[in-house]
Amino acid sequence: MTIALSILDLAPIAPGQTARESFAASVALAQTAEKHGYERVWYAEHHNMPTIGSSATSILIGHVAGQTSTIRLGSGGVMLPNHSPLVIAEQYGTLAELYPDRIDLGLGRAPGSDQNTARAMRRDPRASDQFPQDVMELQAYLRGQSIVPGVQAVPGAGTNVPLYILGSSLFGAGLAAALGLPYAFASHFAPDALHDAIALYRRDFTPSEQLAAPHLIVAANVIAADDTADAVAQFETTRRTRVRGMLSRGPATPDYSDDQIDVFLTTPEGRNIANMMRYSAVGTADEVRAYLEEFAEGTGADELILAHQSPFIQGRLRSVELTADAMNLVAA
Repeated sequence: MTIALSILDLAPIAPGQTARESFAASVALAQTAEKHGYERVWYAEHHNMPTIGSSATSILIGHVAGQTSTIRLGSGGVMLPNHSPLVIAEQYGTLAELYPDRIDLGLGRAPGSDQNTARAMRRDPRASDQFPQDVMELQAYLRGQSIVPGVQAVPGAGTNVPLYILGSSLFGAGLAAALGLPYAFASHFAPDALHDAIALYRRDFTPSEQLAAPHLIVAANVIAADDTADAVAQFETTRRTRVRGMLSRGPATPDYSDDQIDVFLTTPEGRNIANMMRYSAVGTADEVRAYLEEFAEGTGADELILAHQSPFIQGRLRSVELTADAMNLVAA
């Protein structure tokens, strides 16, 4: 089975690592993905998270684009209520002029942060309600058909940067269907509404200037390693790190040990957090291929976007390589 594969990169900052080292790792990851036939790499906007470096997506995309040649790069996504549509049109229009036919613009409506951080970004609490209108305003700027009299995106107008709607609920599925845009579901951390959202998107899709038929992208976590035990150990480390981060938000929080995290994972709340990583392919190349083929068939996805979750860059690079070979991607 051959299906398009892409990568979601959060520019993770490992313990003892600097943001600069994280960005170097992101370059290496994109170069490896390009070499092994992946479709695209996307970077997700998050704020005030010490373990995630992808807060300024357009800058990171430009940095990586300058050190790669052919792979598509984009946001997965820009949290549009944090920004004005004009500014995003200018940023991604600039990228599109610098790197033609290589830039994607995925859009979400969540803050990508906690409430205090949202206030620090001067985010209007009602901004999410304007998301559909903001998407249409942004799209018009990129088409050179501004709906704001006398205002054009320079650069940006006429670049037609392709838009993608990101979501983890029925809202995003309905919006993507109504606007005739590709839809990417964040099943790598929010799995519960996946199949209902897919059904809604397919049922209500309306063809558009950008897209004649539905294009569905679904996300999964992946850790591919040379032996199963190593992959499982990496997954357990990654899951503990995620749980620890969720328990340790705010000032003066305790540093939970691995044993404490493992005990917490046996509680109802802990199982709920663990369920966030329900869609995870963990094992050897053959085991990962079997999982991803079943996942793709069960969702009818046109494309899988994979979050390679190994704790350190060496493991992520190996996971990217093993998965590409197992899934018969065509090397560049």
